[in-house]
Amino acid sequence: MEGTEPAIRHTADCMKVSRVLSRIAGKWSVLVIMLLRAQPLRFSDLKYGIEGISQRMLTLTLRNLERDGLVTRTVTPSIPPRVDYELTDLGHSLAEPIQAVGAWAFHNLAEIEAAQTRYDAKAPTP
Repeated sequence: MEGTEPAIRHTADCMKVSRVLSRIAGKWSVLVIMLLRAQPLRFSDLKYGIEGISQRMLTLTLRNLERDGLVTRTVTPSIPPRVDYELTDLGHSLAEPIQAVGAWAFHNLAEIEAAQTRYDAKAPTP
């Protein structure tokens, strides 16, 4: 399949890709992307839809996704101001592989849990 994917040949390239992957593969980023794939949402809707995320962490996650070009932020002047978040075309292109990985994890969950149980049973205790 030579020529279908860009070649990563240098350590610097690997480090750049690693930084991007670490941001987009974090649990909060994945959840935000999955929630936004269907429609734009307000901050409060995102916070309500992601159990356990703090307001600060959601703010940081959205800023990073916006910085990476995956999310747009639209402020509508009103009292109070309305802020909506939406996936960009780039963000939508990422949602598909994230969905596929999620489906794979769900499909293999029992096998993964069984492997973890076997591993934990034979692991030495500290």
